[in-house]
Amino acid sequence: MKDKILITGCNGQLGTELKKLLPDAICTDVDDLDITDFVAVQKFITDNDVGTIINCAAYTAVDKAEDHKELAKKINEDGPRNLALTGAKIIHISTDYVFDGHNYKPYHSEDETHPLSVYGVTKRAGELAVWENAKEVVIIRTAWLYSNYGNNFVKTMRRLGHEKSEINVVADQIGSPTFAGDLAEAIVTILPQMNEQNKGVYHYTNEGICSWYDFACEIMSLSGMNCKVNPIPSSAYPTKAVRPFYSVLSKEKIKSTFKINIPHWKESLKKCLSQF
Repeated sequence: MKDKILITGCNGQLGTELKKLLPDAICTDVDDLDITDFVAVQKFITDNDVGTIINCAAYTAVDKAEDHKELAKKINEDGPRNLALTGAKIIHISTDYVFDGHNYKPYHSEDETHPLSVYGVTKRAGELAVWENAKEVVIIRTAWLYSNYGNNFVKTMRRLGHEKSEINVVADQIGSPTFAGDLAEAIVTILPQMNEQNKGVYHYTNEGICSWYDFACEIMSLSGMNCKVNPIPSSAYPTKAVRPFYSVLSKEKIKSTFKINIPHWKESLKKCLSQF
């Protein structure tokens, strides 16, 4: 009976949160299992009786991906395809970067994708690879992920808040922060409900909408830091990869299908900061 759960990318922000909630899961990172190696993946799944895969593995260095297209493709497209070809159920994590950010209302999962960066293009290709090759699949697009682990915006802001008296933060990119602990809980709720009927693409972020500037101000305030945050336009902070200006995701489908309650981003930020 193939009933084991495999978490790939287990040392990332989401993988680390999932490990806490699924102590019996098999956990791998790149040193344990190279998802871009088809033969190795097939052997690992068979040898370990894996029935369900939660794929958190990804190439997420958005700007570096512009110069490392082949590597991003291998990890974000070929790897997910290899996992889907094993026949296991799969929950695959994707991103708001599959959209161009030119919308003026929250993106639904059925909306047309139009990625503007190598990262976004390869993540969209990974979605399609999983969709076409797995029978029972839930693709979850998320955005602005943060936690107590790894590198993320919250940890960067707290570090800068200690080091500087004022900082500049982009104020014209709009989205919804996502606490990795909340997304992990949602995934655990979805696991026993997966079947061929609810195969689909879903969106998950925390509730509420803000800019990176708003987010930074809240981080400083809740952390009790006196660092002044100045709003700046994206044009004042050029990056190699194009970011979506508006990437608010509609969560109605995931809430109604799997009966999930989603906290507001400010509440989840307080929860995260209390764990530092």
